[in-house]
Amino acid sequence: MVSSGSLSSLLALLALAFLSLSASALPRPRTASTTAALKLAVRVNSYGIKNIAAADRARLKVLQAGGSSSVNATNTVTTYTADVGVGSPATYYTLLVDTGSSNTWIGSNKPYKQTATSRDTLHKFKIPYADGSSVSGEEYTDTVTLSSDLVVNSQSIGVASEASQMGGLDGILGLGPVDLTQGLVDDTSEVATVMDNLYTQKTISSEVLGVFFAPASSSDSSGELTFGSYDAAKITGRINYVPVTSVFPASTYWGIDQSIMYGSTPILDETAGIVDTGTTLILIASDAFNIYQTATGATLDKTTGLLQISSDQYEQLSSLYFTIGGITYELTPNGQIWPRSLNSAIGGTTNSIYLVVSDSGDSSGSGLDFTNGYCFLERFYSVYDTTNSQVGFATTEYTYATTN
Repeated sequence: MVSSGSLSSLLALLALAFLSLSASALPRPRTASTTAALKLAVRVNSYGIKNIAAADRARLKVLQAGGSSSVNATNTVTTYTADVGVGSPATYYTLLVDTGSSNTWIGSNKPYKQTATSRDTLHKFKIPYADGSSVSGEEYTDTVTLSSDLVVNSQSIGVASEASQMGGLDGILGLGPVDLTQGLVDDTSEVATVMDNLYTQKTISSEVLGVFFAPASSSDSSGELTFGSYDAAKITGRINYVPVTSVFPASTYWGIDQSIMYGSTPILDETAGIVDTGTTLILIASDAFNIYQTATGATLDKTTGLLQISSDQYEQLSSLYFTIGGITYELTPNGQIWPRSLNSAIGGTTNSIYLVVSDSGDSSGSGLDFTNGYCFLERFYSVYDTTNSQVGFATTEYTYATTN
């Protein structure tokens, strides 16, 4: 995952025209065995929070280097987690939902309980973290249970023998492209992901994942993963798809091409970046960030690492416009600020206003010029379509919310 100050362990399009598909052209939400939904819990954690912007940038450095995944185990801010069962009978583990990595592993907090379905592959795995540490251990196959109708047989999972503490989390549910697993397990070219096996075992009819997040400050901040399609009840309008970008290294993740404007001011020309549930903030290239900071009049808060604005400046704040495949998505002023009720979780002061747009640390042209993290995804529904190598977005009831 490409994560913010949260654990890192975290959609893409070519520079072609954006493919806008009508609902009738999309995979239909189905009954019985073709799709199933998994409810998520939101975690607000303050373990070791010092500077979430710095933590996000550290994760991005690993991704830009072509690494498979990175996890910052000390700076967890806001993450979505899923309770996932391993074994039969299942022991349940609280895992970070991460589209920026693809290996699923457990053992950071709760020990692995072997059952009759557990098999040691005798292979070792090792996954690097953004802070230079890593998780490593033994690779097993076992039964993985996401819900009563989402059960994967013989899923490859890592069982950590050495791992940094993850703020009470037990590990990672990797939902990124399978190529990200290459080179992480000894004597194994790549490891079939949970999504891969749900599809090949015919539990779902399409290798498609729908992700719904709600703002952490909303009255109901629970999220939902839909396997096999998307949840039409969670969107307003239609899903618009774009192909995964061809620009490396964004192309190895759920990477897309997009441009960004602040009001009527262009701040980032169309370029490649990624969408990542494991990243908290919206990271943009340094040159774009400088334009944004100047336009907003914000100053950098050293404690949180975030831009800070006054109440008067907030009243003058313009929307950000993300254009993806010819479709423009508006991130309102309220969507650009950290939830004020959660300021204390990041070391901020109660009445301050912090912006969730941060500096990636590199100028544009790196091949990974932005990360649309959690703060973007809580305003827009996202769909990750492995079958057609595309990513989709749609508005939700929270797109124009003022809960922050």
